[in-house]
Amino acid sequence: MEQLHINGNRLWERLDDLAQIGAIAGTQGNSRLALTEEDGQARDLVISWMRELEMEVTVDGIGNVVGLWNGTNTTESLQPVMTGSHIDTVRSGGRFDGNLGVLAGLEVVQTIAEHGHSTEHPIAVGFFTGEEGARFAPDMLGSLVYVGGLDIETALNSIGIDGKKLGDELKRIGYCGTATCPGIVPKAFIELHIEQGPVLETSGIEIGVVESVQGISWTELTIEGQANHAGTTPMTMRRDAGYVASRISTFVREIATQIGGVQVGTVGKIDLHPNLVNVVASRATLTVDLRNTSGEILREAEDYLEEFCKEIASKENVVITSKSLARFEPVEFSEELVNEISSIASGLGLSTQRMTSGAGHDAQILARVCPSAMIFVPSKDGLSHNPAEYTSLEEISAGANVLLHSILQVAGECS
Repeated sequence: MEQLHINGNRLWERLDDLAQIGAIAGTQGNSRLALTEEDGQARDLVISWMRELEMEVTVDGIGNVVGLWNGTNTTESLQPVMTGSHIDTVRSGGRFDGNLGVLAGLEVVQTIAEHGHSTEHPIAVGFFTGEEGARFAPDMLGSLVYVGGLDIETALNSIGIDGKKLGDELKRIGYCGTATCPGIVPKAFIELHIEQGPVLETSGIEIGVVESVQGISWTELTIEGQANHAGTTPMTMRRDAGYVASRISTFVREIATQIGGVQVGTVGKIDLHPNLVNVVASRATLTVDLRNTSGEILREAEDYLEEFCKEIASKENVVITSKSLARFEPVEFSEELVNEISSIASGLGLSTQRMTSGAGHDAQILARVCPSAMIFVPSKDGLSHNPAEYTSLEEISAGANVLLHSILQVAGECS
């Protein structure tokens, strides 16, 4: 049987078409927060492509979309092999993050179909609601509901950064579906994604074979102090929420430095009230993102943060409350599936490197219910969550071809 290859130009054109929705003027980037008007329009476009491929499209109660394809020799009662990702973005994102995994899945289906081939197992292409967590927490929200890791009522009642309720926004854009949650358990889940880091490009490697995803801890801290005059309040008598927020921000960097290795820590958002130049801040809200490949070390980092908050609250006479936004243990992917992907990539003449993902992905959530793995392609200058995010046509084509043959292998290729 001839070796199949995806149509890279067609995949690139779909990526470009999708990128026109929510395009950031003057850049190649995108702004499509989950369940906004732009997200709804993007969903409509991707579903139109699914239907052109004669896929059976379902939408569940949290807005996850799954397109199911059955070939001429497919046994419809068998579990599908699933691929996909997400099409929501951060507020100032790029055109490849998430989108590549979904549209490459459609390209795989179209390539198999137009060459007259089929698979024993059905092929499913899905995109999950709110993977980024940029509007509604936690991240990977839709896939969490899909696998039963988050009950749908809690998810629907989630309040976004703009004060809107997820369930209301889902209905507003017309994507509160009827398919059941949790969803159908796939035979396997394989996700193609840009690396979002510098390792592959720096090493000159074409394909990242992802063995694991590091653990993630998101925490929101609220500091209550007292507003007072910036000129007349002695420094020793202040209850300065802004100062405490800055100390915590600095300490998060110290945690990462002290632990070392792969430990990272980020304070990505700080809000002050009343946020005036001549008023001591009475309240500060900030987010802390801690990540590590070791669950034990991640908990150690969390403990360091908790202890520091107790100490600084007592010293500065403020009250600090903590709220967990998301918490995911490190995930090991299916060794068998990882080995198959590595072998397929090598067989296609592509250089490979085993690696751990520093970012969270839907694949780590699907790993709770089925064998899962990921394929990475390089990110120029290691950039992602940035309008300058870029992966070349040749690189996405290489990744999509690995995805194609991995799906054929797992789904059982037949003529």
